[in-house]
Amino acid sequence: MYYKQYGNTEMKVSAVGLGTMRYDSEDIAAGRFEKCAEIPLYALEKGINYWDTAPFYCDDKSEMVTGIALSQVKRSDVFVTSKTNLGTLNNDTGKDAFRRRLEMSLDRLKTDYIDFYHMWCMLNIESWEKHMEALYGFYEEAKSEGLIRNIVFSSHMEGNDIEKVVNSHKFKGMLIGYNALNYRFRQSGIEAAHKNGMGVVVMNPLGGGMIPLNEKAFSYLTEGTGLTVPQAALRFVASHKEITVTLAGCTTKAHVDDAVKAVEGLEEKPAKEIVKDYENKGIALNDLCTGCGYCKGCPKGIEIPKYMDAYNQKIFTNDSSQVISRLNNHWGIVKDLAAECIACGKCEKQCTQHLPIISRLKEIAG
Repeated sequence: MYYKQYGNTEMKVSAVGLGTMRYDSEDIAAGRFEKCAEIPLYALEKGINYWDTAPFYCDDKSEMVTGIALSQVKRSDVFVTSKTNLGTLNNDTGKDAFRRRLEMSLDRLKTDYIDFYHMWCMLNIESWEKHMEALYGFYEEAKSEGLIRNIVFSSHMEGNDIEKVVNSHKFKGMLIGYNALNYRFRQSGIEAAHKNGMGVVVMNPLGGGMIPLNEKAFSYLTEGTGLTVPQAALRFVASHKEITVTLAGCTTKAHVDDAVKAVEGLEEKPAKEIVKDYENKGIALNDLCTGCGYCKGCPKGIEIPKYMDAYNQKIFTNDSSQVISRLNNHWGIVKDLAAECIACGKCEKQCTQHLPIISRLKEIAG
């Protein structure tokens, strides 16, 4: 395993980390948590010492599964994360609500402390400012008591806004979506964090599944590597000097092996050099849906993630008929339901990519 130093700390973390949002869904539903826990244990055997979890992952069971694994290893051998925000606290801004959520995570993880505790899912500067005012002091108190080791944040903002958060000097690191689709739009953010001595952890290195689903479009990533497209996409991210950990969501041991292979003999380069190397190769679009699902909850019951996934096919192929084909043949739904949209704007407010969902639904319906 290839290891990197986490920001200006003394911590050495694996270049790929375990994303624990993809434990086997059938095992989770059946309560076979011990079986799921074999994945993080196997990952540690392979040298992956950074495990990323959160409330609500895997039907709110991810922290429990991760805790089962964590209880079976030497605690200092693993760096474990969790997350909270006003959403997890039902918008309760009181200290008691924050502590209850933190203590729940500690209990589920079977540990006395969390290495990295995230101010979770900052969609924009306004969201961040609101969380700073309401919650940041509670993070500091928990850190002073040793319940958390490092205060970090996760963001879906673009580069310039990320720079503003980084320059507050309030965080040891950040978690951000970054991949071969959107790297041009997030580059300044990771550069600013690295310059400020912060660790940078990346989620969504496969573009929410868009990259492996469109292997032909991303075959350029594999040139000279001998890797598959998913492996090469992981390596693309991990090779950035500014990026500390690239998260790989793993359901099987084979997925772990793929992640490990992706960083064998890794060579790091500054982001600017990587962008230069890949300029005019393939595509880099920030208007593709990454399938994160934050737009769920439409008051009219429209399954927005499925419609946005189908719209991706138009972006890839410039063929509107592919949208209908994807809806009918892959998702088993019809385009007409998109016309039920009442343009309330709830989905767009929650969209991590800031996509024009309302206009896309109207286009699909037409």
